[in-house]
Amino acid sequence: MATEFSELGAQRAGISADPVDRQKAFDEKNGLGFPLFSDPARKIAELFGVRRFGPLPSKRSTFVIGTDRRILGIVKSELNMQGHADKALEILRSQSD
Repeated sequence: MATEFSELGAQRAGISADPVDRQKAFDEKNGLGFPLFSDPARKIAELFGVRRFGPLPSKRSTFVIGTDRRILGIVKSELNMQGHADKALEILRSQSD
């Protein structure tokens, strides 16, 4: 998956309200291969309009952001994590056509 993003000139990053130590443990367990950022005060989530989701701290969202800092697309799904990556790639590919 990393290669597909790289071929499109894209960089992946993640962010959540989890503290840094929990992010590190999650990365070590899953071998994500991209930076994870911690937003415990949810300031960045608020800037992007990401809201709480029931008992969860926020609704899972993927933002595809262009080099001009414009949001090219948003993917939302709580259950289909692979779908986030697939849809993000689809959005990126549509920009390179």
